[in-house]
Amino acid sequence: MRTRLAPVLLLATLACAPKAGEKPAEAVTGPGGDLVYVTNEDSRDLTIIDASTDSVIATIFVGTRPRGVKVSPDGKTVYVALSGSPKCPPSMPDEECEKLPVDKSLDGIAVVDVATMKTIKTIPGGSDPEAFDVSPDGMKLFISNEDADSATIVDVASGTPVANVKVGDEPEGVTLAPDGKTVWVTGETDHDITGVDVATGQVVGSIDTEGKRPRGIGFLPDGSRAYVTNEISGTVSVIDMGTRKVLKQVAFGEEARPMGIAVQPDGKRIFISLGRGKGVAVLDPATDSVTATVEVGTRPWGIALSRDGTKLYTANGPGNDVSVVSTATMTVIKRIPAGSIPWGVAVGPRPGGLGA
Repeated sequence: MRTRLAPVLLLATLACAPKAGEKPAEAVTGPGGDLVYVTNEDSRDLTIIDASTDSVIATIFVGTRPRGVKVSPDGKTVYVALSGSPKCPPSMPDEECEKLPVDKSLDGIAVVDVATMKTIKTIPGGSDPEAFDVSPDGMKLFISNEDADSATIVDVASGTPVANVKVGDEPEGVTLAPDGKTVWVTGETDHDITGVDVATGQVVGSIDTEGKRPRGIGFLPDGSRAYVTNEISGTVSVIDMGTRKVLKQVAFGEEARPMGIAVQPDGKRIFISLGRGKGVAVLDPATDSVTATVEVGTRPWGIALSRDGTKLYTANGPGNDVSVVSTATMTVIKRIPAGSIPWGVAVGPRPGGLGA
């Protein structure tokens, strides 16, 4: 989503106070299983779901405009992107967007301790952080800064930025390649993806998606292909990462608005959320064709798979709920109430249950 342009400023640490009416956290250090985390952009909180029952176990305040969300590899920490920039939909003229108030001190990455279900601190994440990824060792965050046309690399241990890299215009989606050596960032208005070397923080190249407004990136497990959702053109770009060329555009129609993407652990299916299409589509990477669709709710945005790939969770923005889809039958098996305007979804191991 477009936000008002503003200079890059590092944030002041955000004081965390409980929100009136929020649901208290239950103990979450039981034996194994998954937990599902859903950011709610307008209610400024995080919904936590026990995947074994698909029921809400906690709702906690995190900060202003929470969007991107990720879980540390050990499941002990959840990171949430916060932004003090206003919501400016694509239909809003720039001059109107620029009149809205901005508070850059609210920008940052909220750090949530899963055991206590409390936000323990907020660390710098650059200007207007939106989406991000976590390194395989959990030691670095790679964050898109939408209104600064950059990506920030943050050292988790010290909580400080170690690099700020110029990438594409209005960067959005951020995904590490499977080998962990390169992180790729989508550029919404120049319609490409930019690769950044994780070790050096240097740009290694960019690829034209041949679509409009790229949002999310998913990789096959071997890294041979990338799949990029293009919201405005209503397509998914299939990219050969060896040649860095687009092999195919999978068309859904401009009204479908492809957004989120999730790749099955074995790489045999790719799931695409269709915002205005109200559904999720399934791609078969063997043929790069659509094999199934299922209606899930109003404007699904973020999506995430359970670790075993048997369930898919979708954040249905204006519907204020989360749909649970059985990937075996491609049917919605449950709808879970969330906060106001659920945006992002992440799944991680329950602390103490890694690998369970």
